[in-house]
Amino acid sequence: MTENEMTYLIRKSIFEVYNVLGPGLLESVYEKALEIELENNGLAQVPQFPISVDYKGISLGLGFRADILVEEKIIIEVKSVVELAPVHHKQLLNYLKLTNLHLGILVNFNTDNLNADIVRIINGYV
Repeated sequence: MTENEMTYLIRKSIFEVYNVLGPGLLESVYEKALEIELENNGLAQVPQFPISVDYKGISLGLGFRADILVEEKIIIEVKSVVELAPVHHKQLLNYLKLTNLHLGILVNFNTDNLNADIVRIINGYV
């Protein structure tokens, strides 16, 4: 399955969760519901995927946890905030760099315009 095909199914899953739950809940609620929808759409995922940080070839241990890793290729970061901030974009880009993955999806469920709050982030350093 291509990244575009996976992205289509991810977006479909995101919209289904939003249509059922609406805005204003905790991130953890959306994350769990999204895991169910991704599975319903045939996508394998790892919730709370651990990301370690290396410094000059030395592992610093577990550094971060990405919300959901899909098909070992795409990281989804789930937010429920008033508005996405530049720091949210940087967070996902850093996760992509640390995992050497190409594509991430940042989604804010606390919005009246979900389409505007789904952002594709590309790691150009793969």
